[in-house]
Formats: sequence, structure tokens, C-alpha cells
Amino acid sequence: MKLAPQRALLVIFIAVVVGSTIAAALLMKGPDRPPVLAQERPKLLLLTTLPLVFNESFSLSGGSTALKSLQGRYQVLPISVADGAELAKSDLLLMAQPPTQTAENLVVLDEWVRRGGRLLLLADPMLEWPSKLPFGDPLRPPPVFMDTGLLAHWGVRLAGPDRRGPAIRKLGGYDVLTESPGILSGTCSISADRLVARCHIGAGSVTIVSDADLVDVDRLGSGGQHNLDGLLAELARVGRR
Repeated sequence: MKLAPQRALLVIFIAVVVGSTIAAALLMKGPDRPPVLAQERPKLLLLTTLPLVFNESFSLSGGSTALKSLQGRYQVLPISVADGAELAKSDLLLMAQPPTQTAENLVVLDEWVRRGGRLLLLADPMLEWPSKLPFGDPLRPPPVFMDTGLLAHWGVRLAGPDRRGPAIRKLGGYDVLTESPGILSGTCSISADRLVARCHIGAGSVTIVSDADLVDVDRLGSGGQHNLDGLLAELARVGRR
């Protein structure tokens, strides 16, 4: 069957437009790209007493689910103290229920932030993370965040929970499952549910989250399915200048 010249031109025009659209879509999609190599990911310092890198027997067991999620986005560098030599390795730091730091190291940490360092601090006033280690064991995470005055120096106050037990809070735009989260207040920007305080300190920034149990996703189960999404989203926000 022959088409009239006008209809033939119309068919050709439609075919060209459709073909161009498909080609454009394919170009936008692009070829599958390989994952970013670990050494090309941004460096994230990790200072914690939680069994994220090592288990309680202090043996390397492949790391926790939380650590593996962090390693998917960052080159994670565990450190044991917040001194000048360690902080010089990156300008992004995650402290999760960290060990008590000396007064000298707290001064160094404060100066690091003011020069442009960016810190996400999980400071739990009532840690519910189970442990087989006895109280007082140096490898056991402290049940209370050991605040030695640095939060007040940054204009933040951390109080214990008004109710013990699980609670849904917001982190990084996600609903996350927390356990006995603390209550934040102060001169920084405080979230409506009092879980997060965001502070601009000199040229840097500090974000404080009043719960550390939220990273124990293996124990929390399906209720904490978005906990690591929230953590990574908050870290991404902290990492932006």
C-alpha cells in the first residue's frame, strides 16, 4: 500500500523523533559503570568504642553491617584518639560513643573543627547495646557518653531520655529506630524530635545525634531497616561544605 507524500513524510518525521528520543535516553543512561575503587572514595575517620570494626573478643570478623555500609561510600580509617596526627588524615570524622579523650585532645579536636573539620558525633546518654563484657572492662562501650565539657563549649546540652525503650526518630530524612535516645538542646539548630543538633563552629561543623544504638542494625532487625540510610544521608550532609 502506497502512502500519500504528506503521510509518508509524517511517518518519517515520527520515526526520526522516536529514534532520537530512544537514542537520547540511551545516552542519558550511559553504560554500566564499575563501582568506585576504595582508594578513590573520600576518607572517613572512625573513632568508636562500639564493636563495629572488631567484635568483643577483639578479633577481626569481617566487620559489622554498619561498617560494611560505611565502606561502600567511604575509605574508613579507624583511629583510637583524636590527636593532631590522626585528625590530619581527613577532614571528615565519625565519632560513635567514643572513648574519653584527654583535655589536650579535646582542644585539638575543637581546633580541627574550627579550621574546617566536619564531625558527626553519636553521643548516647543511655546506651542499650548488649555486651558480654563486665562493667569496667576497657573494651566495653561506656553506657553513658563521657562528656567532659566539649558539648557545652559548642553550645549543646545532652540530657537522658524522658522514656526508656525504642523510639522512632528522624535522621537524614529517614525514620530510624533508636533505643532510649537522649534529648538535645542549646544554641545550635535542634531537630523537632530533639535527636539531632547541627552546629556551625568556625569554618567547620559538628552534628550531634543523641543515640548510638541505631547503628546496631543486626540486633534491631526490620524496625531499623532505614537506620543506615539515615546515617549515610546525614554523613553526606555533614561532608558537604
